[in-house]
Amino acid sequence: MILPIYTLGQSVLRHETEEVAKDYPELNTLIENMFQTMYHAEGIGLAAPQVGLSIRLFVVDGTVLKEDMPDMIEGKRVFINPEIIEESEDETTYEEGCLSVPGIHEKVKRPKTITIHYFDENWNEHEDTFDGFFARMLQHEYDHLEGHVFTDHITPIRRQMISSKLGKIAKGKVSTSYKIK
Repeated sequence: MILPIYTLGQSVLRHETEEVAKDYPELNTLIENMFQTMYHAEGIGLAAPQVGLSIRLFVVDGTVLKEDMPDMIEGKRVFINPEIIEESEDETTYEEGCLSVPGIHEKVKRPKTITIHYFDENWNEHEDTFDGFFARMLQHEYDHLEGHVFTDHITPIRRQMISSKLGKIAKGKVSTSYKIK
């Protein structure tokens, strides 16, 4: 089922999230719905707050970027109760966008490499190190679990320059090809 995506201005996007319990009701259905929603909106990642849930869960799939980024990790990935445990001092800057902030793209500086502890959809525990754009994708989605969006990382002057656009999004005055709330 395709879910509505919550946009900037919805309070769920600004709250820290709660850990997911192993007995969370219909977790596998929620994960599948999140992937369907992400693909329908032509996204590469989606966090639970973006579908109105304050839980520590996000999904990613960078397969569509493989042609332009040969080192991209392909395939669907689920991150339950993730915790970034290490970040490199080396940073990269790249333009980001977000399904919850439609129509806005800004350059964001992030650590190039991260180590993240998480559980997959089968509750297998992982601690993996990722770099490049895949690490950026994970950090972007992780931010949603901490109550942040990518525009929080841009300079104050850039934020001021796009403030009217952000205000329109917060008031629901934005058009998308996907269902929003």
